[in-house]
Amino acid sequence: MGYEFNKNNESPRKSAPRILYLTYDGLTDPLGQSQVLPYMIGLSERGYAITIISSEKPNRWEQIDQLKELTTACGIHWIHIPYTKSPPILSTLYDLWKIRRISKRLCLQEKFEIVHCRSYITSLVGLWLKRRFKLRFIFDMRGFYADERIDGGMWNQRKLIYKWIYRFFKNRESAFLEEADSTICLTQDAFKEIRTWRKIDHQPIPIQVIPCCVDPQLFHPEQDIVAQASAREILGLAGNELVLSYVGAVGTWYLLDEMLDFFKRMLIVYPNARFLFISHEDAAMIRSKAKAREIPDSSILIHQVPHHQVPVYLSLSHVSIFFIKPVYSKKASSPVKLGEIMSMGIPIICNSNVGDTDRIIRESGAGAIVRSFSNDDYDFVIHDLPRLLQLPKQGIRQAAVQLFSLSKGVDQYHQVYQKLIEH
Repeated sequence: MGYEFNKNNESPRKSAPRILYLTYDGLTDPLGQSQVLPYMIGLSERGYAITIISSEKPNRWEQIDQLKELTTACGIHWIHIPYTKSPPILSTLYDLWKIRRISKRLCLQEKFEIVHCRSYITSLVGLWLKRRFKLRFIFDMRGFYADERIDGGMWNQRKLIYKWIYRFFKNRESAFLEEADSTICLTQDAFKEIRTWRKIDHQPIPIQVIPCCVDPQLFHPEQDIVAQASAREILGLAGNELVLSYVGAVGTWYLLDEMLDFFKRMLIVYPNARFLFISHEDAAMIRSKAKAREIPDSSILIHQVPHHQVPVYLSLSHVSIFFIKPVYSKKASSPVKLGEIMSMGIPIICNSNVGDTDRIIRESGAGAIVRSFSNDDYDFVIHDLPRLLQLPKQGIRQAAVQLFSLSKGVDQYHQVYQKLIEH
């Protein structure tokens, strides 16, 4: 199975280090678009011969051809399997079997030096490949997967099967950490937490903190004026409204009820305010929750756009908000939207106890932190809005570039790869 590693479709240099990247998230998923493909393109440009195996949702197949052209042009060999949704558990095992089968075949054909696994599911394959083919194994853990499933209510511990699955993944988590040649986590908070885990032998293990990065050229305060005017017309914005924005998914971790409660309090002081949701979520559900709070329907704006158009709509907002469930597993969370919003120079309103977010907002001065989900705390931040709206955009953006720049993230992954290849 051949590779194409440059825009002229020439064969790669034989000396190019070969990387096998495994992800259960699809490249057609929003996370794949923002948190997989940009890094892999950047690393391909650094001279790595990259093969990606991903799992793609059936309802996104129309994007496959376009992404195939992009990955080929960028010198990336991309293999995708169809994501299996049901039945629960068995469907994941089936997909895992497919990824393992393809990975084994590739390893018998190609001399990979590193297997880089995104999160826990594909790390089950990655650890097996390390043991079987002596590959260097990168455990890119992202969050605390097993604990997320508990905190999010997805693995009901009253059911024996989910209790067993939780224990299985916690045991595998220890094996990943102990046997990985390098582990990537998203936050300093997670780094410190892992250091306290006595179940891990051979502490301290090699860990690199790389937060969710963002392309500052895409997420930039200066957006196309014509595109902005078109977006305002689509949304029905006259230009004199105070716009509070939210970008991304709602549900599970994102506290929609509390954000709507905040906005209701905000309307008391700013009756012309609008709450703009840039999201693929069910608009009827969001409007129903707003209606239950007697928030005027005209105050709620909901629009879904592809990832590359998000900055245009985000640029119409004056301040942005996200509330995330402050549970144990969120110590390891680096919200993608944090870097995106800051790169736009937009002030942020968020809650505390989510990864490094508190520290980042506090040290950068990029927004305000709600300490508790109460009207008193909401009102305190709302009355601070005049100050937030005067924050220099360039200062917020500069902090984002220093912390979340895609080029910095690519550099960090490059350093990890180089260290493993040289040793």
